[in-house]
Amino acid sequence: MSPKPVFQTSGITKIYHMGEVDVPALRGVDVQFFKGEFVVLLGPSGSGKSTLMNILGGLDVPTAGTVHYGDRDMTAFGDAALTDYRRNHVGFVFQFYNLIPSLTARENVALVTDIAENHMAPEEALEMVDLTDRLDHFPSQMSGGEQQRVAIARAIAKRPEVLLCDEPTGALDMQTGIIVLEAIERVNRELNTTTAVITHNAVIASMADRVIYLLDGKISKIVQNETKVAAAHLTW
Repeated sequence: MSPKPVFQTSGITKIYHMGEVDVPALRGVDVQFFKGEFVVLLGPSGSGKSTLMNILGGLDVPTAGTVHYGDRDMTAFGDAALTDYRRNHVGFVFQFYNLIPSLTARENVALVTDIAENHMAPEEALEMVDLTDRLDHFPSQMSGGEQQRVAIARAIAKRPEVLLCDEPTGALDMQTGIIVLEAIERVNRELNTTTAVITHNAVIASMADRVIYLLDGKISKIVQNETKVAAAHLTW
């Protein structure tokens, strides 16, 4: 019996209206994501990766098609249901850290734990990304890689079923990027969080259970990795 998907999309299309011009970002995407899976989304700029992730994360809605999260049809959600979904079920990590400069690492993570239902302590989340010695440091006192790991801790502190990462190593050098990927890898393994990572770096694809390639708003192919490479063993 096949496992039940966490996400299932059917024919999702997204068209952005730019003045009098319609710009299609997604053109009928059918895809599934499964519990505890590590998925990498690869494709050139403009292929639809971020649009797909934003729709899965409840930050955007499709022009047509359906998105199911478990048994729930997200395309039927109102604003309140989408807000609850984002608050309690999904964590986001972006290329830029979006930390509040006047708050410590612990306080930045507490922004999430103060509003989420099933949260872990900020200290526990920061321990998961190996930042126990930076609890009371401000962003200006941390490196880029440390700030990104605080952002990951903030995203996972709500114990999300889904972790969506959009170019999480895009602003980092190789060595720092590997440390950040190790943190994401640990979260995926220990929390069994369905994890999707957008990247332009094809090397990162070897970490994944599956690699989804997008081109011109469509899925061009999906590759299942027979063996996964640990983040610590990546070279690029």
